[in-house]
Amino acid sequence: MNSGISTPKTEASLPSVTKSDDDAATVVHEQPILDIEHMPVADDPRQWSNFRKNFILLQVAFGSMIAGLGGNIQNPAIGEMETDLPATPSQISLSLSLFILLQGVVPLVWASISEVKGRRFVYVVSMAIFTIGSVVVAISKSIGLLIGFRCFQAAGSSAVMSIGAATLADIYDPVERGTKMGIYYIAPLLGPSIGSIIGGGLTTAFTWRGPFYFLAIMGGIVFMSFLLFFKDTFRRERSLTYQSVLKARLREAKKTLAVENVKPEDQKSCPNDTDIEKQVIQETLPEIKLGLLDVNPLRPMAFILRRKYNLFMLTASGLYFAFAFVVVYTTSRTLGTYYLYDPMNIGLVLLAYGIGTVCGSIVGGRWSDYELSRLKSQNGGKSTPEMRLRCTVHGLVIFPLCVIGYAWVIQERVNIAGVCVMLFACGFVSIFVYTSTLAYIVDSNVGRSSSAVALNSCFRGTFAFIFEEIAVPMQDGLGDGWMYTIIAVIMMISGLFTILVMLKGAQWRREAEERELAGADEK
Repeated sequence: MNSGISTPKTEASLPSVTKSDDDAATVVHEQPILDIEHMPVADDPRQWSNFRKNFILLQVAFGSMIAGLGGNIQNPAIGEMETDLPATPSQISLSLSLFILLQGVVPLVWASISEVKGRRFVYVVSMAIFTIGSVVVAISKSIGLLIGFRCFQAAGSSAVMSIGAATLADIYDPVERGTKMGIYYIAPLLGPSIGSIIGGGLTTAFTWRGPFYFLAIMGGIVFMSFLLFFKDTFRRERSLTYQSVLKARLREAKKTLAVENVKPEDQKSCPNDTDIEKQVIQETLPEIKLGLLDVNPLRPMAFILRRKYNLFMLTASGLYFAFAFVVVYTTSRTLGTYYLYDPMNIGLVLLAYGIGTVCGSIVGGRWSDYELSRLKSQNGGKSTPEMRLRCTVHGLVIFPLCVIGYAWVIQERVNIAGVCVMLFACGFVSIFVYTSTLAYIVDSNVGRSSSAVALNSCFRGTFAFIFEEIAVPMQDGLGDGWMYTIIAVIMMISGLFTILVMLKGAQWRREAEERELAGADEK
């Protein structure tokens, strides 16, 4: 099969015997392809050289770092922004909250587009949007213009961070995805931690506009990288979303062609669409090219959310990652108010959390792959996505305990060394677990990985937005101790969701696949 648009010229060119009008596409069989991930394709990205695959990994990782930097790099410049624009504290807070929310929601659209137009198209367009948004923010003279184009920045930066995981699914086999996901997430995890340091230095040197000019330069570099050096990894034969859209378009084209070719005297003998199509089985179909108007982001999202294991795991994964946003923000307030630290010192303390997340991402990814390989060999060479979750059990127990420990360390204003140790522990364990949950979401949604990862970004952004909005009132009203204790309880609930999927996910997937074979899920 070809890796390009494989639209058939005639129905006779179909590779398999068809029994209904639902099978009118080169890569659409009589029944849904449950192992579509292993469909043969020309120029298979998984057969590319290690150098090319690692270069792609580096590209998407560097691009995704922008998402982390974009949300936090303005924090040291808040005072100058309020005075210069001018703006109220609530307006500045709104610019950050909307950035986080849109960064989570917009990937739903990017993912659907990438399943029709490819990954490269999305990367190039999104980074162009981000770069333009960064330039306008840097030259803004009013808070309204700044908020508006901060939303542009969020929309542009969201694509690489969300679809990047789908790109890794395109080029790596499941057995090595955990390790590669761990390496990939180093960049976006470092962004929130080093954002304050970079933002503080640039603000000191170039006023509050400096950080946004820096983002514009980074966006331009990433844009040129994708434009000149990125080879698309997307293969339509392995995308169920693309096959569904193509199948619908072919069905419409055949019906139109049938009606035009059936003679009036034959109409009585063709009472339905199926019979009409049989009259023109050898007729030439027009060339069909899918475009953006064919994209419906809601359909693949609804398909994924109908599966119980996805709903539970997306909720758990989103809560784990949202914790990263709230701990950086609330800790910054505490360090500034009670420890009297300036922006640069706050950034240095938060670097402990960033280093913890990087270590947790690397170790968690490798451990996830190791456990999957070990359990696969014990199971006669057969693996299930749920095997990957078994390595998270220890982390699921330890993580809430780390959060509670940090709660009372920061509440009692102990020596900053104790704060750094607990920040490192929280960062390490949270991402140790998160890496496996993300790999599970990819592995359990074969053929729809980009849509699944985009939904993960949506859950993550929505929970982060909610956490950001309620964290300050909770922190002011309850103090750090009880606020983080409540968060620890929420993390415990998310852990129970993960364990539930680990135990019941295989059964739920089988039930969903049976419905799919019966034609109940997609028509």
